[in-house]
Amino acid sequence: MHMSDALVSPTVGGLMIVVSAGLIAYSVAKSKNLVDDKKIPMMGVMAALIFAGQMINFTIPGTGSSGHIGGGILLAATLGGPPAFLCISAVLLIQCFFFADGGMLALGCNIFNMGFWPIFIAYPLIFKPILKKGITKPRLMVASVISVIVALQLGAFSVVLQTLAAGVTSLPFSTFLLLMQPIHLAIGLVEGLVTGAILCFIHAARPEILDAAGSNQQIGSGVAIKKLVIILLCATVIIGGGLSLLASQYPDGLEWSIAKITGSTEMENPNGTDELQENTAVMPDYSDAAGSTGGSVTAGIVGSALTLAIAGAAGGAVYLVRRKKKGAEKEE
Repeated sequence: MHMSDALVSPTVGGLMIVVSAGLIAYSVAKSKNLVDDKKIPMMGVMAALIFAGQMINFTIPGTGSSGHIGGGILLAATLGGPPAFLCISAVLLIQCFFFADGGMLALGCNIFNMGFWPIFIAYPLIFKPILKKGITKPRLMVASVISVIVALQLGAFSVVLQTLAAGVTSLPFSTFLLLMQPIHLAIGLVEGLVTGAILCFIHAARPEILDAAGSNQQIGSGVAIKKLVIILLCATVIIGGGLSLLASQYPDGLEWSIAKITGSTEMENPNGTDELQENTAVMPDYSDAAGSTGGSVTAGIVGSALTLAIAGAAGGAVYLVRRKKKGAEKEE
């Protein structure tokens, strides 16, 4: 559901960049009391896993469309809201500037649509209340499916509203809306099941991780996470460097909806940013040095590694600032 610059105007794009930047600043401030030396590697590996997972578009049977996971609920359930928002922002920043996936002008829209709704709305208002009486596998699955579906519906609706507000396309509001919502309902169902399965595995391995995220606490120095981090890293490499080659070639839900109206998944960009993005991206459209596209092994591994490094560095920076501040307070 990555919006391209063809769907947004400079005004809408600029406004949403400011909004998303504000949410990132808020998340940095709130993460100071949530990030410890255990959560830093979890931030890196979970962000890398989401990057790899987003490279796998799965076919929606009978539609000629495909979808991929967003990852917001999965990140929030394992890291807590603010750190999760920093991670999804890192994923989308790398996709935009390194791989030219999602428009530069539309970056704020994409961060908001794929980050705000699942992490700051669906997770605290739907996911956590369902698990209030205790975490069990059935409740995890129900919470994951419902939360992901609601978040994706809100995200899809935001895409339609932002496109309408931009006024740079001829996409009719009602038709666009009636195409976007059902296809993302189907995509949300698949993502919800995948999210639930991964969370069940993590909870079985280290229940303290989900407990800490749900209670807005640090994981704690007494929790051993090395084995889990290694397993998640191996899964990331397998997904990003191997399974991504099996990604569906059908257009995703947004492209499919546009094609149903215009006859093409591509729309003319009136903002003139496409050429700039293609020229500055290191691996545009996930192309590797050999010129292969669409989920190449090189792109999957490189992108996952970059995401791990940046998300981990963000967590590390927050952690160090907090320690430095505490040290200064003790000296006083």
